[in-house]
Amino acid sequence: MTTTNAKPRILTGDTPTGRLHLGHWVGSVENRVRFQDEYDCYFLLANMHAFTTRAEHPDDIRTDTIEIVRDWLAAGIDPERSCIVLQTEVPAIAEMTWYFAMLLGYGRLMRNPTIKTEIDVKGLGDKYSFGFLMYAVGKIADILAFRPQFVPVGEDQIPHIEMCREVARRFDQLYCNVDPHTEDADYVSAGGVFPVPGGLVGRIARLVGTDGKNKMSKSLGNCIYLSDTGKQVQKKVNKIFTGRQSPTEPGDITNSLLQYVDAFITDKDRVAELKRRYAAGDDIGDGHIKAEVAEAINALLDPMRNKRAEYEGPAGEATVIDIIKSGTARANEQAEQTLWMAKEAMKLDFFPRTLSLG
Repeated sequence: MTTTNAKPRILTGDTPTGRLHLGHWVGSVENRVRFQDEYDCYFLLANMHAFTTRAEHPDDIRTDTIEIVRDWLAAGIDPERSCIVLQTEVPAIAEMTWYFAMLLGYGRLMRNPTIKTEIDVKGLGDKYSFGFLMYAVGKIADILAFRPQFVPVGEDQIPHIEMCREVARRFDQLYCNVDPHTEDADYVSAGGVFPVPGGLVGRIARLVGTDGKNKMSKSLGNCIYLSDTGKQVQKKVNKIFTGRQSPTEPGDITNSLLQYVDAFITDKDRVAELKRRYAAGDDIGDGHIKAEVAEAINALLDPMRNKRAEYEGPAGEATVIDIIKSGTARANEQAEQTLWMAKEAMKLDFFPRTLSLG
């Protein structure tokens, strides 16, 4: 992987809870693909976090980890230009999670709206593990271990980014004597270990699912996956509900179906024409628009399907694991350097250590 210090760094990733879907694509993944020439990119497989709600399913977590890498590679993530990182094989992340936990109170964690939403959506009630709360701190360590300037995320992850920014400031102020009045962009130049990273939200912050109501979500079963076949895509698009009864009935151009028109039909003149005719009830039915949407989505996914086929089967899985191992070895160099800088600031620099993957 060729990197240059002149490039700003980004860190983002996914928890392996299943295959990636179109919401991931428009919310973050397409940005990751595009950013590879502009940024020094680290993409994290947060497999440790998957255990916070699925500790009894280790086989599934392993399978999902491989599947996500297949999705990334198919979508255009290039392991020669970007670093694919396996979280559980970067021990610096776990160690920094412990240190950062000292900088956050329980009340602050529970004020994070993303955590509250996950508790509700996953039906955890009061039965979640301590690890479920700890993973919110772990996400901060995931990011700061690589000292990125930016974190491409979906809109729902912005509260996590803000909490990460708070911890970066707190650490630098407490252990590096950075003045609290320092501008966020200047924390490192003022002597801090950690930059205060900014979030980069994708072009569509919240893609509605095929149920026409909720955000696209694996747990709600309203997803179109990046690995779906053409027939599966068409079948799922056909399920999008608008409530419109007739092609001559004026339609709401803000409804879920027209959101897909905006998101996936690349000819902007055609988008404008479809919206005009739909709003006017100009003899254009939902079925016709669904056919065009499915065609546009399949045009996006066809190259991904072809690329993904290279990584299927036992030989493909072996290649995926080699890619993960190579990226993680490179990532450990950066994470260990960050950890040493943090330990120096915390007066824990008794002696250095070296780390290698077997």
